[in-house]
Amino acid sequence: MEGDALFMGKKHFQFQDSQETIQEEGIMIVTVQKHDLTCQGSQETTQEEGITDESNEEEKKKLALMRATVEKQNLTSKDIDDLTMRRFLRARDQNVEKASTMLLKYLEWKRTFVPKGFIAASEVLNEIAQNKMFMQGTDKKGRPIAVVFGARHFSSKGDEFKRFLVFSLDKLCARMPIGQEKFTIIGDLKGYGYANSDIRAYIAALSILQDYYPERLGKVFVIHAPYIFMTVWKIIYPFIDQNTKKKIVFVGNKQLHSTLLEDIDENQLPEIYGGKLKLIPIQDAT
Repeated sequence: MEGDALFMGKKHFQFQDSQETIQEEGIMIVTVQKHDLTCQGSQETTQEEGITDESNEEEKKKLALMRATVEKQNLTSKDIDDLTMRRFLRARDQNVEKASTMLLKYLEWKRTFVPKGFIAASEVLNEIAQNKMFMQGTDKKGRPIAVVFGARHFSSKGDEFKRFLVFSLDKLCARMPIGQEKFTIIGDLKGYGYANSDIRAYIAALSILQDYYPERLGKVFVIHAPYIFMTVWKIIYPFIDQNTKKKIVFVGNKQLHSTLLEDIDENQLPEIYGGKLKLIPIQDAT
């Protein structure tokens, strides 16, 4: 078990640290089972818990079939390593046809949206100026940690937010040690209000994360969530796939420090949450 997360129900929403329940149709807390994922790097991965040699062999056969299927339609897929391909296969529950379609869509997106292979900081200066995303430390599983301040986000014109998201996700991927393919996010909503409620950006972020960085997210801690955010949550919730939903944890204020310490050692936790590390802006993180 990895912890608690949100799941859509019919009755209520409950914080982890309180007996008080906020009546909010469509949301309730449930327990989440562990689900590992992979990323955009080509790092070697250790055998995962619960995966037998037999299932690995079956997966290898499906990967071979998937590669043959995709290469017939897009020759550039020959540059895709097996670990990347495996992420897409797992994101579609080992369905070769669906995974192949997903990967082909990714290759076309990469060709058109990231033609140079990366997003430069100079392309996202307005987003960087909002000073809303930081990266430092790792959790107990070795996953790099990013901290996002929702109250510092404001809607921008064009595709700059999308480019900033790709810029940031690639930064996280680059920091992953060998054997690790996931990252952890702390989404801090302290001070969040209507001015920060950018539905278009949230849905775009979900699309990029789920469609082009599959099996990458390890866990999201949503902290200091105000009541106003629940309206936004109900709108974006249908756009979140089932695997992603299992990784989202709403944490109440009273248990914030202790809950974070379950997954993150104190010497890896940001100072603002009772830890030892200073926050480093995402563009300065190495």
